[in-house]
Amino acid sequence: MDPMAMLALATAVFLATHYVSSTPLRSGLVALLGENAYLGLYTLVSLVTLAWMIWAYVKAPYERLWVGDEFKVWAVVLMPVSLVLIACGALIRNPSAVRQERAVRYMDEPRGILRVTRHPILWGIALWAAVHLISRGDTASLIFFGGFLLLAVSGTVLQDSRKDRTIGVDWKRFTMTTSNFPFAAIMQGRNHFRFDEIGWGKVLAGLALYFVLAFLHPYLFGARPY
Repeated sequence: MDPMAMLALATAVFLATHYVSSTPLRSGLVALLGENAYLGLYTLVSLVTLAWMIWAYVKAPYERLWVGDEFKVWAVVLMPVSLVLIACGALIRNPSAVRQERAVRYMDEPRGILRVTRHPILWGIALWAAVHLISRGDTASLIFFGGFLLLAVSGTVLQDSRKDRTIGVDWKRFTMTTSNFPFAAIMQGRNHFRFDEIGWGKVLAGLALYFVLAFLHPYLFGARPY
């Protein structure tokens, strides 16, 4: 198979496996396998399809669509933001996350990064994908990073829809004071920004991850990040 076609197929399969969790097929699989077995199988399939996607991307030829070098400065500016979002999202209990739905029942109001967005990890991934897509400027990167960008952005909407169906009233209360798109609830006056709730620890964890990845980038991915 043509390497570019292989990448497109791998990306399509990767996306399809992730979208299963937002369809009625998920409840059928959970009923058949049990919650833990389903999550284990889902994780395994996700890792296998991700590995296939990465392998196909490495094998794909470089076909330039635009000169992305002038956009690389944006990576220096935006990648720290991306990784801070991911770190802040990973280090807080979030009703939007997998198997953390019960947190919304005991949450008087959203705190920390949840005041900014209820999907910090997905928006961090979306920002990471967008920065790499723009700065690379080739067909393979458009498919590869475009797949991650599509999955992350659509995932915020699909997760909201599934949580609304499965949680109900408590989820609606949570969404009244939070927003999907970052800072939307704050700009609409439904919430307010509190950096003290986020704390320097989470921010520094994200920045530390950025500097580690920036240093290792040439060795791991064969390209300088700037």
